[in-house]
Amino acid sequence: MRVVAQRVSAARVEVDGRVSGSIGAGLLLLAGFEAADNDADLDWMAAKLARLRIFADAAGVMNRSVVDADGEVLAVSQFTLFASTRKGNRPSWSRAAPPELAQPLFERFVRRLEKTLGRAVPTGVFGAEMRVHLINDGPVTISIDSRQPE
Repeated sequence: MRVVAQRVSAARVEVDGRVSGSIGAGLLLLAGFEAADNDADLDWMAAKLARLRIFADAAGVMNRSVVDADGEVLAVSQFTLFASTRKGNRPSWSRAAPPELAQPLFERFVRRLEKTLGRAVPTGVFGAEMRVHLINDGPVTISIDSRQPE
């Protein structure tokens, strides 16, 4: 599982001109899955994101988590995070989980986030053509892979 987490002042995702999810200050999560991902990956990632200290404290130091900052979270499924560009110029998506596996993984991940955060997590629409609008705060953008925990 891979997630690109962006600290935002605000974010929203639109499908067919309608807003499917929006947040104020918090995290925009772009989440990709591979077939080998399991509940342990989902649990680890949800916990890591909830505890990730990338919000400023009173001294201006990145010392608070999204929970500490009372921030919101918007999650968007994005299979392109598993693009392979090794050969040629057209990315390969062979490592990305097929939709019949990725959609349940994404839904379970969102439920774990909601449980960990204690609040609803709005989302995009799985498999839809989406427009993601964000105001990146910082900017702070972090890529996390459950198979390569650092």
